[in-house]
Amino acid sequence: MSFGETPITLVGNLTDDPELKFTEGGAALAKFTIAVTPRSFDRNTNQWKDGTTAFYRCAAWRSLAEHVAESLGKGSRVVAMGRMRQHDWATDQGEKRSMLAVEVDDIGASVRFTTVQINGKRPAQNGPAGDHPWNTPGNPAEPGNEPPF
Repeated sequence: MSFGETPITLVGNLTDDPELKFTEGGAALAKFTIAVTPRSFDRNTNQWKDGTTAFYRCAAWRSLAEHVAESLGKGSRVVAMGRMRQHDWATDQGEKRSMLAVEVDDIGASVRFTTVQINGKRPAQNGPAGDHPWNTPGNPAEPGNEPPF
């Protein structure tokens, strides 16, 4: 993220299936909208109340775009991190237009109200997965096998 960008984290639901497109150069682009509805507890009525829903137009690029399109669909509850971007353009009649959108850097299914199954392996960072520095051999409960924190 560059200096001066506005970071944002959204927790909400997809309003529709992501739309996957490809640029002329072959880069994948997924467009989707996340609906975020704040909830608050009303102590007078002892009930939860929904606030006003905000709709955030989002875009994901390249492999993330393809993963979003393959993994998520309408109604999926997600946690998305990215940055706000302003887009300016002019209509054919010369009217200036502007909109805010979220360029998503990472997104995942929320497991607060459901379970998910991961259908892929974590990429090895320093050779085979067995060589990864966080992998500890043997039983972690044995003395000397505890993580260093």
